[in-house]
Amino acid sequence: MQVMVAKTAGFCFGVKRAVEKVYEQIEKAKLPIYTYGPIIHNAEVVKDLQAKGVKVLSSREELYALKEGVVIIRSHGVGRDIYELLEKKGLDVVDATCPYVKKIHKIVREQCENGRKVLIVGNKDHPEVIGIRGWGDEETSVIESLSDFEKMRIPEGRRLCLVAQTTFNYNKFKDLVEKISKTRYDIIVLNTICNATQDRQIEAKEIASKVDAMIVIGDKDSSNTRKLYEICREECRNTCYIQTLDDLNPVCIMSACNVGITAGASTPNIIIEEVHTNVRIKF
Repeated sequence: MQVMVAKTAGFCFGVKRAVEKVYEQIEKAKLPIYTYGPIIHNAEVVKDLQAKGVKVLSSREELYALKEGVVIIRSHGVGRDIYELLEKKGLDVVDATCPYVKKIHKIVREQCENGRKVLIVGNKDHPEVIGIRGWGDEETSVIESLSDFEKMRIPEGRRLCLVAQTTFNYNKFKDLVEKISKTRYDIIVLNTICNATQDRQIEAKEIASKVDAMIVIGDKDSSNTRKLYEICREECRNTCYIQTLDDLNPVCIMSACNVGITAGASTPNIIIEEVHTNVRIKF
């Protein structure tokens, strides 16, 4: 059996940076440590941090109730209101927001101030998108498809600005932009999909087109991993989505001559290596 592992698989820059910031605080251990939401979308990493004393705050109310401690802002970022609350509470803050996400916050704020209606292309329930929207105004909206855009009935001539969730499917974004650009609006389009996301999607598609079975590793709540799974499954119907080696059904790869492996941006290398080693040795 030949096994191909994507070179782009595993922690991206923003995720690695965020996780390292938490471990740095653990080493200092002067105050209780909290993350506002899971630091990244990977249950294994979050579980390890919790074992080391890091607590996850799940709501604004929990944040408001804090008396002391270090609050680490998750890699996905948060809205302006959370920063204001943290400042008001006088808590120690470590900002682990991915710099690429921070850039979108700045764009959204500036474009709203310039009078444009901002449309965020992404999943409205994803924490990154919720945070991005928190830097806009009451007109800032989220869309995932052309039908979402058409339902809004935006007045003709309205000045618009399109940005994207960093992990959105690049081809879907490109297709949506082409269709919206044909409408009669003054539109600024800013492709804010992370380069690492694009590279990962392109490589995953290429590998999946060459193998009999494809394994995509990542947390079930990871947006970028789910996108990888969708892309791979279009090329290889025999695609498995797993979080750890324990989730891998041997039947999926038993009869395969060529197996591909890729992983989401929040997947630790140790998990990728474990899957790779076991697939190579046992099958």
